[in-house]
Amino acid sequence: MSAIAMVDYGSLPAVQITAPDGAEAIVTLYGAQLVSWNPGDGERLFCSARSALDGSRPIRGGVPVIFPQFAERGRGIRHGFARISNWRMTHSGLTEGAAFARFTLTRADLPLALMRSWPHDFILTLRVTVRAAELRIGLDVHNDAPESFAFSSALHTYFKVDNVVGVHIGGLHGDSVQEGSLWLEDKIDQIFQGVAGPVTITEGDATLTLEQTGFKDVVVWNPGSLDAAALSDLGDEEYRGFVCVEAALIDPYEIEPGTTWHGEHVITLS
Repeated sequence: MSAIAMVDYGSLPAVQITAPDGAEAIVTLYGAQLVSWNPGDGERLFCSARSALDGSRPIRGGVPVIFPQFAERGRGIRHGFARISNWRMTHSGLTEGAAFARFTLTRADLPLALMRSWPHDFILTLRVTVRAAELRIGLDVHNDAPESFAFSSALHTYFKVDNVVGVHIGGLHGDSVQEGSLWLEDKIDQIFQGVAGPVTITEGDATLTLEQTGFKDVVVWNPGSLDAAALSDLGDEEYRGFVCVEAALIDPYEIEPGTTWHGEHVITLS
């Protein structure tokens, strides 16, 4: 039976999405952050046991929404303000056997300090759709201002693995890579630009296939043992349990007044 229910995730209000086939996802209103995805065989997203779940700082794990800048590539706060803002659930329902929920953030929803730091009116819409072995995340950026503005974005997905050492990532053909695949061993922080085809994450007999539209790039990140020890919201050994493979739009995109950019990330388990 499908259902949309309000639940608590730590101290944060969240929305639990349950598809007719039993697949589930949980999205916190803080950051509109997908923090859990269970297609039926167990949890597929990583969240750190040390992550603050009270809205005092970004959540370490799940799928943070990066907007309007990536990392320090801009004059605002690292990775932008979308992941530390309180979104609203604006719609939910069923479509073709899947359950979905839609979340919205506008400039008027921002705290005064953030509103002052970003002078452009916008409407962000995140739609999370779940069914069986498929997770679909769609992000719309609408320019509601009278002037154009530039933004970058990413869906900074933390995939749960048993041991990051030996995880294989395939399909990374693009402008900046030739070999097309990676075997993970330790720390990695690499941007692959112009990735057109599906990307795969394989560990043992399980493979996740990642497809994206709108997002032109893929970022692969894991802090490794040394950098993990310096992160207060990540256990020293937790780095072994995840790999970030992010759908990203690294180079700033200029969006005209009254228009909408759409990006989508589709994850399928096989």
